[in-house]
Amino acid sequence: MKIDKNLISRIEHLARLQLSEEERTQIQGDLNNILQMVSKLDELDTEGVEPLVYMTDQVNIMREDEVKNQVPRTEGLKNAPDKNEQFFKVPKVIDLKK
Repeated sequence: MKIDKNLISRIEHLARLQLSEEERTQIQGDLNNILQMVSKLDELDTEGVEPLVYMTDQVNIMREDEVKNQVPRTEGLKNAPDKNEQFFKVPKVIDLKK
């Protein structure tokens, strides 16, 4: 796979970037170099090698989920700029009508 100008433009659009022509050329070269390095893995003989699921045999030791240092609702709402008796009031940020 080769990174071309069309793919760079698509990535630029998806990432909401505005790149100069110089930056596009540099990124194109960088991404092609990355793909070239990754393609070297195809040269390795992986016959009989078990795929890794985890990098180590260690297991996470999780603590018990305990409620601690709870702040009473009235205390938590005390300095809120806008609230009702139970909740913080915040401005609407998502408009689902489109």
